[in-house]
Amino acid sequence: IPSSDTYIEKETQLNEEIDRLRHAATQSILSRRDTIIVASVSCIYGLGSPAEYAKIRIQLKKDASFPRQKLLRRLAELQYSRNDVDFHRGTFRVKGEMVDIYPADALDKYVHLGFNGDVIETIEERTILTGETTIGLTNIDIYPATHYVAPAERFTESLDMIEKDLSIKVNEFTKAGKLLEAQRLKERTNFDLEMMRTVGYCNGIENYSRYFDGRKLGEPPYTLLDYLPKDALVFIDESHMTIPQITGMLAGDRSRKQTLIDFGFRLPAAFDNRPLSFDEFNKKVNRLVYFSATPGDYEKKVSEQIVEQLIRPTGLLDPTIEIKPTKHQVDDLVHQVRERTKKKQRVLITTLTKRMSEDLADYLTDEGIKVHYLHSEIDTMERLEILRSLRLGDVDALVGINLLREGLDLPEVSLVAILDADKEGFLRGETALIQTMGRAARHADGHVIMYADVLTNSMKRAISETNRRRQIQEDYNRAHKIKPKTIIKAISESRLAGAKISTEPIPLIKELKLDKISPDELKHIITDLNSQMELAAQNLEFERAAVIRDQINELGDVAKKRKRATRR
Repeated sequence: IPSSDTYIEKETQLNEEIDRLRHAATQSILSRRDTIIVASVSCIYGLGSPAEYAKIRIQLKKDASFPRQKLLRRLAELQYSRNDVDFHRGTFRVKGEMVDIYPADALDKYVHLGFNGDVIETIEERTILTGETTIGLTNIDIYPATHYVAPAERFTESLDMIEKDLSIKVNEFTKAGKLLEAQRLKERTNFDLEMMRTVGYCNGIENYSRYFDGRKLGEPPYTLLDYLPKDALVFIDESHMTIPQITGMLAGDRSRKQTLIDFGFRLPAAFDNRPLSFDEFNKKVNRLVYFSATPGDYEKKVSEQIVEQLIRPTGLLDPTIEIKPTKHQVDDLVHQVRERTKKKQRVLITTLTKRMSEDLADYLTDEGIKVHYLHSEIDTMERLEILRSLRLGDVDALVGINLLREGLDLPEVSLVAILDADKEGFLRGETALIQTMGRAARHADGHVIMYADVLTNSMKRAISETNRRRQIQEDYNRAHKIKPKTIIKAISESRLAGAKISTEPIPLIKELKLDKISPDELKHIITDLNSQMELAAQNLEFERAAVIRDQINELGDVAKKRKRATRR
């Protein structure tokens, strides 16, 4: 906020699990061919140079000479920090001639190295919880703890270049009489430089990524796409939504950065910490498949071949469609919801305005219908819980505006009601109508009611397309004697994307030989269990966390008894 000389630092914390998965993904791409990566549209943001990421890695081989002190220095260069007490991802610890490394992509295992002088005698993979060896290795590669890395010589050169550009920009501000901006930029950048010289990192280091990557002014940043091999196959899901997102992200990012640069909060190099433009994206992808039930004009234009996937394995059909007048639409809707509720089916209702959604939700509640209003102010986790409550039957109907479209897989929903369907516009265009109606295509009794007094062109096209698809599906089912079956899908606990679902059994303390465990080892086991408990809680695995907590308490009691016995 230039007017008050206020700079608000980003407060978003890096999701540890997502960062771990990011490292696991890039390392898999660089080390093997059979890799599948699932990414959001954010994959077009900068990620650091894949060449440097691979080049700077440490290659360790059993029985090979690698002086221990050299290894420790190299680990520090890769942004690993030494921590003999709190051993976590991105750290290493040293005890005598043994070095333990917790790789950036690891979850519950670490690398144990045993030295005999300067020779690596053993390389083992061990579990964090018990320290037991899971596998002996002959070699292993240790990749950097961050994607923003550079060789030592490049790092020093980069800092010199930052200082040079700082001097140029400060002089520009001074000549223009912008002394406040000059002082602001000088203080902020010098602070960042001092941090990078001291610890090799600073908040917002990505804004200096152009220097570390060796890119020229205006060159596109390295992204996840640069890690992919040339013959990689890229799928874009819901392309009618994703393509416009990719197209617009660069302009939005530049608009935000412009203020920071104009008022001396950042160097102009911050412009180069940006998402790819749409043209740059296309140049980096050689083989591309678009997925969409409603492809846009662009996808149709550039596609060499268009394939329709209309037949579902369950034989399900696109929903039947009915048009009803808007007069008494709410009363009719109440009746329709009650009829579906009797059959233990669910209903989605879409309106045009926030006010109408709120009023309708209140009215349905007064009528004794269990309803929830889904709106944009609800955060992701709460939204998932609301959708889960609909599937469980805690809620009979959901009312929303533009959130009841792509990505909702709700097999229990048999009716989609579209109010004011004849109000031509973005929310009632052909694409929006087809996507909304598709939410009823997971149920054998799928049905759509459009409340409208006029048949708009968008309605005509959407109805015609849906009926065309349904006819093809019916013909196929008839020819192959298939009876449509509603999808049976388990209702699981909501989880954040990227959260790991525990499949391994929880280690039991009764399996540990407590009488042979030293006090120090017992302390380490309790510390490791605490880490496991926190991870389980972060991943919403509360039952697992509770079991681990109980075991921590038992071990704590053992430690106390030992302490009392020692005093006696």
